[in-house]
Amino acid sequence: MDEYLVALLVIGIILNGIAAVSIVFLERKSPTSALAWLIVLVFLPLAGFILYLIFGQNIHRERMFRIKERDDLFLSKVIAGQQEELRSEELRIPGDYGGRFRGLAMMLLQSTLSFFTMDNRVEIFTTGEEKFAALFREIEAARDHIHLEYYILRNDGLGRKLTDLLTEKCGQGLEVRLLLDGLGSGGLPRHFFDRYLAAGGKLAYFFPSIAPLINPRMNYRNHRKIVVIDGNTGFVGGFNVGEEYLGKNPRLGAWRDTHVMIRGSAAMALQLRFILDWSYASKEYLGSGPRYFPGSTGEQGALLQIVSGGPDARWSLIEDAYLKIIASAREKIYIQSPYFVPDESVLDSLRIASRSGVDVRVMIPRKRDHPFVHWASYSFLGDLLDSGVKAYIYEGGFIHAKSIVVDGLVSSVGSANWDIRSFRLNFETNAFIYDREISGRLEKIFFGDLEHCTLVTPGLYAARSVRVKIKESVSRLFSPLL
Repeated sequence: MDEYLVALLVIGIILNGIAAVSIVFLERKSPTSALAWLIVLVFLPLAGFILYLIFGQNIHRERMFRIKERDDLFLSKVIAGQQEELRSEELRIPGDYGGRFRGLAMMLLQSTLSFFTMDNRVEIFTTGEEKFAALFREIEAARDHIHLEYYILRNDGLGRKLTDLLTEKCGQGLEVRLLLDGLGSGGLPRHFFDRYLAAGGKLAYFFPSIAPLINPRMNYRNHRKIVVIDGNTGFVGGFNVGEEYLGKNPRLGAWRDTHVMIRGSAAMALQLRFILDWSYASKEYLGSGPRYFPGSTGEQGALLQIVSGGPDARWSLIEDAYLKIIASAREKIYIQSPYFVPDESVLDSLRIASRSGVDVRVMIPRKRDHPFVHWASYSFLGDLLDSGVKAYIYEGGFIHAKSIVVDGLVSSVGSANWDIRSFRLNFETNAFIYDREISGRLEKIFFGDLEHCTLVTPGLYAARSVRVKIKESVSRLFSPLL
């Protein structure tokens, strides 16, 4: 028995040594993340190595995403044209947006290959009942194709209702494609899609599991929530497909999220994102013809850019967009996120904005679905209080919205949380909206949520219990791994 334990210890030390060499010399981890992983390896021999394999290693990222990067290159010709229009000011950005936000639009166009669209109508949903009623209505009205991309689809009443409706549309002769994440939707039974597939529906998984109920890869998940119908109507935001998103989870209670439905050219940008992801996961390339990209209506509407980020990109694209939009603020910044685990650049930008006289407010939920992330979020909020940032804890259920509104002029809604995982490890998509009316509606929603919030004052934060302080300290230490 003693010999067995010694052998196990030696194996653990060797494996931890291999992981440590990989972290320090082979991977481009931030110093903070690298240090956190080294601490785990030192104090948890063998177990630390297993955790590293599941949550940490990324040495195969370049090989994994080489095909994806190649497929994305076909965008470059179209993007180059819009870049020249922005530089030459042939693309007129009306009012305040031309002077203040041209740089943001240019950065997103150049760095994230994000079309600038000017003909959009946008509807905002804050409850699951509203969002799914609209989604089912649009699916029922579809005439040619339906494309869906979700992180989570549950085997429950809502998941089955959606799948049954998609099966019905397949029977009507429509093309229906469903792209799911292999981890988020990995627990579905084998027979779940039998009727859908038999009717002609197509299904693909992003990084599928190697065995039922087992998926060793926690990083590089497809966290996007995208639906495109007939190339002219799109959905993007925070809602997955499951009854908890209707507020039916007894532990989390009422579910408060933000999602948008877009009619216009931005729907084609969502279509492009779906096609690229579908091509990578299914090896079926759909092309860029008029069937999937019907063209602009030519009508003036809301200005939008669809921005996608992920570990296949050179930069932290959505985080860069958040930093740019924060830097543009003159009066107010309102942020909502279920997880607030930012890096120093985001913390510093919010501190600088607040100290410059900008009204900065950040809202996170009281209820928690990931305790470590919750307590880490609370600690980061505490770091902002001395610079004048107002921190709020939402008490009206679980707030899952991922949004920012700046000066009532520019806003963003999508799947990206304000945390390191969304910024660097997961695939995310947000809509950046340059529109006073839509941003004003999002601002009004924020103030409606304030009625269900507790303000975290410096005194209240300082009076937290020793137990809470310990939870914060431990969660904060390992936050780079979350």
